[in-house]
Amino acid sequence: MSAVSELTGREQVRERRGATPQSAPTAVEFRFTQTDSFVELLHELEATLLVSTYQANKLLAVRASGQGLNTLVRTFDKPMGLAVDGSRLALGTRKEVWFLRNAPDIAPRIEPAGLHDACFIPRSTHVTGDIGIHEIASAGDELWIVSTRFSCLATLDPAYSFVPRWRPPFISALAAEDRCHLNGLAVVDGQPRFVTALGTTDERDGWRADKPCGGCVIDVPSGEFVTRGLSMPHSPRWQDGRLWVLESGSGGVVVVDRATGQRETVVTLPGFTRGLAIAGAYAFVGLSKIRATSAMDGVPIAQRREELKCGVAAVDLRRGRLVGILEFQTAVEEIFDVQLLSGIRFPEVMGVQKESLHHTFVIPPG
Repeated sequence: MSAVSELTGREQVRERRGATPQSAPTAVEFRFTQTDSFVELLHELEATLLVSTYQANKLLAVRASGQGLNTLVRTFDKPMGLAVDGSRLALGTRKEVWFLRNAPDIAPRIEPAGLHDACFIPRSTHVTGDIGIHEIASAGDELWIVSTRFSCLATLDPAYSFVPRWRPPFISALAAEDRCHLNGLAVVDGQPRFVTALGTTDERDGWRADKPCGGCVIDVPSGEFVTRGLSMPHSPRWQDGRLWVLESGSGGVVVVDRATGQRETVVTLPGFTRGLAIAGAYAFVGLSKIRATSAMDGVPIAQRREELKCGVAAVDLRRGRLVGILEFQTAVEEIFDVQLLSGIRFPEVMGVQKESLHHTFVIPPG
């Protein structure tokens, strides 16, 4: 493992966990460390890493800069799933989906001049209400959303909060009851193909009773189980003909044989694994700590609670080993999603609270 260097984030993160409605959030200094190898990998991939943390209400853009990292911190209300589709970035939050678009002509004008190669600007938002948005993914021309509260996959329509499109066969009705904790979505060949759920129950919050081994992966077109008996699975991904999933309750990165349902744990990591971005032979995996009062408690990895880290692990999938890590030391304890902006080294992401958004305009040529 390479040497570790320490940097301080550009903004303070306001810690809201435990605050009452009458109490003001407390400012917490945002600090992280990273291995040199983590920085080198971002340089090699010519990419920026996006990280959502609903616990700290932040979207982070992790950018390699020289021999260190420069992390952009932007505030959103409970940011969850991320979807990158060309010039469009979508972000699911507590009660809406934000759409940001890259305005490349603006990027060179951002100070310091000549450093930025992209600029993502909020363009629109779709209000869904609190439907429990978890992972989101682009499939063809549509954005598909995992609505955990309604146990379904959904799309968006301007006339509606959301449009239910699919639910597991064992879910008998559309109801705001979080019956199975549907959470992850993998798109294959432009179509929703695999989902993960923490249980297979058809009653309100029924999944909670069997967190240690009640999880499953479901094939969307057929509705059949691909594999069962997982401990809190998340983040299914299809890469080079292989199905990957995070077994969060054990800290594992798992590859699944679609034909037999057999599973192989490629590597076990020091955190509750959730959020997976794959680039060739490498994967970036979100790591979270476990609080005693959280829904994550009671699973196998909770026995290692004191050893767990919060951050992002870089994994060599060919060799099944950790090759680098970004670790958050303050303010951030739980990660939801990670995505890569491929071919973009140093983007700007304008948050909705930024003053510069009031004075930035993008109009058609001509």
